[in-house]
Amino acid sequence: MQNSLPLKALFLDIGGVFLTNGWDRRARAEAAGKFSLDLAELNERHHIIFDAFEAGKMTFDDYLDLLVVNVTPYPKEALREFIYQQSHAFPEMISFIRKVKQDHGLKLIAVNNEARELNDYRIKQFGLDTFIDAFVSSCYVHVRKPDQQIYQYALDIGHLRKEEVIYIDDRLVFIQAAQRLGIEGIQHVSLEGTRRALEERISRVPVSG
Repeated sequence: MQNSLPLKALFLDIGGVFLTNGWDRRARAEAAGKFSLDLAELNERHHIIFDAFEAGKMTFDDYLDLLVVNVTPYPKEALREFIYQQSHAFPEMISFIRKVKQDHGLKLIAVNNEARELNDYRIKQFGLDTFIDAFVSSCYVHVRKPDQQIYQYALDIGHLRKEEVIYIDDRLVFIQAAQRLGIEGIQHVSLEGTRRALEERISRVPVSG
């Protein structure tokens, strides 16, 4: 895709880009073993209810109460703490994007699927709000990727045109959904790969600053 307008902003996923995924299949398998839970049932119930949780239509308490049933005693608070502990930062990627923002004066807007309590925890725990300008998170806007509306919300909130943005995400399908709106994307596989792709884009078309 060729862009004629200066680059003004980056849209960025959080899980898989700045941080590990907060509560993925690997973590659920570990939780099932740690708390003696039925993994098949845990995954089945998770997939049924997680859309509502990520869309901000269910509290963490509600999610946990529906996730595990017929387990006595239910280690609910221990499981909640375990889920929080699954988040870890990718400091080199954070440093890189901080420098890109500083060097080129870009807006940074997070566009991510996350449940409210987990999202709030991850933002504060890892200081994401110290360099990201806005969070268009599914729990806040009640729309989940790959729904195109979430990308449109990010454009509107940033007062941006689609040609002025690059979207970085580790999941190709989410990039492809954004591309259908005309937003250029970079699939994040490694720091070096993302660095090269972004530097190529910046050299091809100047940034707004």
